[in-house]
Amino acid sequence: MFFSFCNNINVLRPIHGHLKKLSKMSNLGRYRHLSFIPLNRLAFLNAENDKRNFLLLSTPYTQNNAGCANKFRRSFSVQNSQSESKSDNGRKGSSKTKLLIMGFGFGAVIGVAYFYSKNFRNKIVPMANIDSENKLLFPEPPPVEFIAKKIVAPQNTSNLQLTLFQYEPCPFCKKVRAFLDFAGLSYDVVEVNPVTKKQLNWSAYKKVPIVVVKVKEGYQQLNDSSMIISSLASHLVDTEKDVSEIVKYYPQVDFQDADGKKSSEIMNRYFLMFGDDESTGRNKESIIEERNWRKWSDDVLMHTISPNIYRTWEESLEAFNMFSKNGDWQRIFSPWERQMVIYVGAAAMYFIGKRLKKRHNILDDARQSLYNEVNYFLKTVNKKGTPFLGGIEPNLADLAVYGCISSIDGTRTFDELMLNTKLSPWYEAMCRVIDSRRGKISLS
Repeated sequence: MFFSFCNNINVLRPIHGHLKKLSKMSNLGRYRHLSFIPLNRLAFLNAENDKRNFLLLSTPYTQNNAGCANKFRRSFSVQNSQSESKSDNGRKGSSKTKLLIMGFGFGAVIGVAYFYSKNFRNKIVPMANIDSENKLLFPEPPPVEFIAKKIVAPQNTSNLQLTLFQYEPCPFCKKVRAFLDFAGLSYDVVEVNPVTKKQLNWSAYKKVPIVVVKVKEGYQQLNDSSMIISSLASHLVDTEKDVSEIVKYYPQVDFQDADGKKSSEIMNRYFLMFGDDESTGRNKESIIEERNWRKWSDDVLMHTISPNIYRTWEESLEAFNMFSKNGDWQRIFSPWERQMVIYVGAAAMYFIGKRLKKRHNILDDARQSLYNEVNYFLKTVNKKGTPFLGGIEPNLADLAVYGCISSIDGTRTFDELMLNTKLSPWYEAMCRVIDSRRGKISLS
């Protein structure tokens, strides 16, 4: 009835909002031979395919002009074929997406199965010294399958035997390594797989860094980067005091946070235990300043790193490939493990970076937050008129900040940081000092 009404007017006018419904009612999609489709119905179907350029069709003219009608039908045929082609491409794209999702899911299943078989099927009971108040003092050294590298410092006179369990891109691990190198200490490095963590099966504490120290009574485990540095720095001031004695000044306190979750805190982790020794030549103000800036590095600067280097998926994957190269993962891990660490790690840190950005009130432009914090640190250094916050030589606060920044060295975030701040002189001076004191690297 509606189409008979259209035959009585000279111009077919588009009716917004009803074309799709009318097309379905007239079953126009079922026609395959366009020469048998009435022109007025083609007009509606043409309007359905191209809503921006509705065709105004003069029915009497086209009915009396075969050339015009055929031209119109050919035009519609081209549009119809293009529409079907786009639909086919959409279906192909959808199929590819489904295949990618299936592949990712299959890989995730394999990864979970691998993780389960390595960590639960033959689960190793963590080491513990149940006969002593010091639960992290062991009579035997932890089992180590593979030492990634040895740093041997000929000038080392401390007689400390150290093993660092680390993860290459971890800024907290970089901070500990910066201290060990600056102090001219020798140590072994064990690279930990961040996904399976099988290198830490012996430990109830599953975070890195961990340092194990050979002491008089056995082997002392040190957890938390700041506590590791404070306890070792305290020992170097008074080498007569054993590390196993010093750790007693850093007790761990367990508590529940505001959300009811169990957590723990190492007390005094930014304090150096000098005792009555005044040979350090430092005043109270400089010690407090160093302590405050070390805490700032952990609580503020550290949290600007992840939202920057994992800002996009491309940057996250780029960063992990750089970590793989710097950490020599191709030599340390199997090909399967290396790919898993790169892609699973990049994906995980991409989402973690977003969460940390929100939790720590990072600006929408995460780069600007990083620049602001670095400039805040540099302002204090420049006021002193010395190369470092510690003066002529770096102090523990300088080393903490250096650990953060060096963890992103090689990424586009680092390059942009150097271009947009005046950090370069301080950073290059830090590199020179640490490189001059670091021992020789020996690969296993």
